[in-house]
Amino acid sequence: METKKQPPHINVDYFEDLTGTIKKRDDCAPEAIGCRVQRLRCDKGLSLEDLSQMTGFEVDLLKRIENEEIQPQLGTIIRLSKALDRSLARLVSDGPGGKRYSISRRGESKPISRSTTAKGQRAAYSYMSLAPEVDGRHMEALMVELEPSGDDTTSVHDGEEFIYVLMGKVDLKLGDERYTLEPGDSAYYLSTIPHVLTAEGGRAVILAVIYDR
Repeated sequence: METKKQPPHINVDYFEDLTGTIKKRDDCAPEAIGCRVQRLRCDKGLSLEDLSQMTGFEVDLLKRIENEEIQPQLGTIIRLSKALDRSLARLVSDGPGGKRYSISRRGESKPISRSTTAKGQRAAYSYMSLAPEVDGRHMEALMVELEPSGDDTTSVHDGEEFIYVLMGKVDLKLGDERYTLEPGDSAYYLSTIPHVLTAEGGRAVILAVIYDR
């Protein structure tokens, strides 16, 4: 008896249309997070030492973030956004704003950001905000492409997170527990639990919703 082949969980080409090619930035483009952090810090009259005391991050790490040597992970961005009195959404996407709703169409270009491991030696994931135009929101919806990584550095911050696996296998570590998630699986957890997400065995794509309370 012939076994019927199961269709893929999602149309793989759809994610490609959403993200396009993720290129390395050579200048302080509108989506460059390090440049925005530096501008906001200077606008508030804060030194790197001041920001270090407010966030708990070392001065050298902050300097490397502002110089775009390290692309900060989302947990780091959340702590920076609180210190700089800036919403997570505006620090991540810095879109035009001013809207009360957002419609994301397939194939439309959206700002894409990269994140690296703590030492900046390799990519950890790439992500794209799905609603950068909406002001005053408390949730950040992201399409995230995860990379395999041997870096188990966990993230801890305020808020809550929901993830839904679209493609590939995801290794999720929550505290001392580890879970393998496949397409169709999801997880909801408090962001105060030490957590880390990586692709297992290859490329993985998730939808992530972060509530920054």
